[in-house]
Amino acid sequence: MQNIVKVGDKHEIVTVKNGYGRNYLIPQRMAIIANAANRKKLDDLKKEEEAKEAQKVGFYQELADKIEGEVLKIGAKAGTSGKIFGSITTIQIAAALKEQMDIEIERRKITIPEEIKELGEYDVTVAFHPEVVKTLKIAVAQD
Repeated sequence: MQNIVKVGDKHEIVTVKNGYGRNYLIPQRMAIIANAANRKKLDDLKKEEEAKEAQKVGFYQELADKIEGEVLKIGAKAGTSGKIFGSITTIQIAAALKEQMDIEIERRKITIPEEIKELGEYDVTVAFHPEVVKTLKIAVAQD
């Protein structure tokens, strides 16, 4: 019924251990048993959410146009050779988007093609919607 880290995404049918499902997921209303009646309800819920998402495509397109051509600046601590202590994550990118461009997006919708471990410019993919996918430039500078 909702996204659960390391288990599955919303409206996905997954198999979990009996105790985990019975004692945690079902009482917290995070999941339901995948029997025939519930699967039919799931199909109806999927259709409703797809219709809602289709209405939001215009809004997502506006957000995508807003980030097009922009460079997101992220500060990081780095050594003298330009190597970052750690790496830049999707959480940091999502926070920088919120702070600099006032665009709030889930971190799971951001894809980093290569690990960002050095100062410089990188391209990341932001999937607002399956039909609206844009590339965002990130400039990682010394903090």
